Amino acid sequence: MVEPPQPAPAKVYYDGCPGCAMDRKKETRKGVPYKELIFVGIISFASALPITSLFPFLYFMIRDLHVAQREEDIGFYAGFLGASYMVGRGLASVFWGIVADRIGRKPVMAFSVFSVIVFNTLFGLSVKYWMAIATRFLLGALNGFLAPVKAYSIEVCQPEQQALGISIVNTAWGMGVIIGPAIGGYLAQPVKQYPHLFHDNSVFGRFPYLLPCICISFFATLVFISCAWLPETLHKHKGLERAVEMVEGSTTQESTEPPKKSLLKNWPLMSAIITYSVFSLHDTAYVEIFSLWTVSSRKYGGLSFSSKDVGQVLTVAGVSLLVYQLLAYRQVNKILGPIHSTQVSSALSIPIIAAYPFMTHLSGIRLDMPLYIAAMLKSVFAITRVTGTSLLQNNAVPQEQRGAANGIATTTMSLAKAFAPAGAGIIFSWAQKRQHATFFPGDHMVFLVLNLTEVMGLVLTFKPFLAVPQQYK
Repeated sequence: MVEPPQPAPAKVYYDGCPGCAMDRKKETRKGVPYKELIFVGIISFASALPITSLFPFLYFMIRDLHVAQREEDIGFYAGFLGASYMVGRGLASVFWGIVADRIGRKPVMAFSVFSVIVFNTLFGLSVKYWMAIATRFLLGALNGFLAPVKAYSIEVCQPEQQALGISIVNTAWGMGVIIGPAIGGYLAQPVKQYPHLFHDNSVFGRFPYLLPCICISFFATLVFISCAWLPETLHKHKGLERAVEMVEGSTTQESTEPPKKSLLKNWPLMSAIITYSVFSLHDTAYVEIFSLWTVSSRKYGGLSFSSKDVGQVLTVAGVSLLVYQLLAYRQVNKILGPIHSTQVSSALSIPIIAAYPFMTHLSGIRLDMPLYIAAMLKSVFAITRVTGTSLLQNNAVPQEQRGAANGIATTTMSLAKAFAPAGAGIIFSWAQKRQHATFFPGDHMVFLVLNLTEVMGLVLTFKPFLAVPQQYK
């Protein structure tokens, strides 16, 4: 006789638990959780804006701080300033992930936005190189939004909507790291760019890089106020649950689950994190190199752009990113899945990067057309890769470990991104001194190194390097 299958245990909800309230809401709600995802989007956008907002004016800021002895050495110092944010975030991300698993996603996200208000403003007031380094380091260390916001975007969605949730995070984050440089490019050095509006004796004459920081901090202030209406998703009934089990001898869904494996021994998680970190290293190095390359002189293989010109290119790339995520990404993920979409986007990025150094021989509309198209496609491919690997990470662990798992991912990614601008700055400075070399002269060497990291990330998306979570097999 075959025993009939046992019915699944009924879900138990606890009054006063925000996680249970969210689960009950998800059961009764049929559509997309627009309210929660809008919060996710604006928090991710506000937190990401200052990450790369300095890149269009970084070259000029290092020059004005008088730390580089020669023009060719500016890239060297720029790399370390660009890396300081990621060093801070890398050291603190696991801590913020654990805190988010203990006290909740909402307080960590709100504090992260508050840190943007304070330290991004202080960065704009920097008049010494050490002050710029210190404020960027603290901004990174105290901005722990990425681990909890990715967990949050999964937890407010039904399983079939999780790709959309992660996509919103990565789209908003991607737009932030693209629109941020646009803000920096348009608003830095306002006395020089808009002399009819700003004067040398004004505060923006003394602090030429304060205006973009003030604008970002003002937007972050509005987002911080809106956090008051952000619902929590973390379950906070573990102590009550154990007491009920002792009294009633009941077994809930959570108590029947096997013990959670160590995150460091969870190979589907760790392999996705490694791949994600390699792509993150590449993307950060790309943003810094692109900005430094476009503003550097043509005699060094650059395009002699102003910071405003760079901001304009990156703004167009950001708009294309938004259109892609709203209209196309869900279909791409549905057809290809997170793994194949990552592989395809990575492979298509390689010829785009290889084409950049040849554009220095163009001018006018012959330069603008390929440059804008390449920047738009590169942004679309980058966000596709990031979204795919983020989905793999978050579905490799249960909710109780999701904050810590994203904290580990953010730490490794941040360390990679800390190395990226420093390494990119050193390589860029070295390449400018070898304009007449026979083997990949000048910036050809810089873009070759970028492509090698892209190829490395592509290789890691195949077996045996990448272990796939059960739901994607």
